[in-house]
Amino acid sequence: MNGKEITEATGLGQANLSKHLKALTQAGIISRQPQGVSVYYEIADPMIFDLCELVCDRISNQMQQRAKEFEQLTAFTTPSTELFNISLKKS
Repeated sequence: MNGKEITEATGLGQANLSKHLKALTQAGIISRQPQGVSVYYEIADPMIFDLCELVCDRISNQMQQRAKEFEQLTAFTTPSTELFNISLKKS
């Protein structure tokens, strides 16, 4: 993608995007190819996609675990809340 396409896809401002692209290029994560008046960027090493997938899977698993814990907490507190609401209605 070129800088304009990345800006549109990410919603980042041009100055902010420029800083990120520079850092990623210097780190060797992306490469840049000037073509006419545009510069195109691409992932330098396809292994980055595997790394991203690994990180996303880990985050997804953590979120699913937290959702289960929240459901268990909600199930645990719901009867007490219902009893409280019933006693309020009787008063």
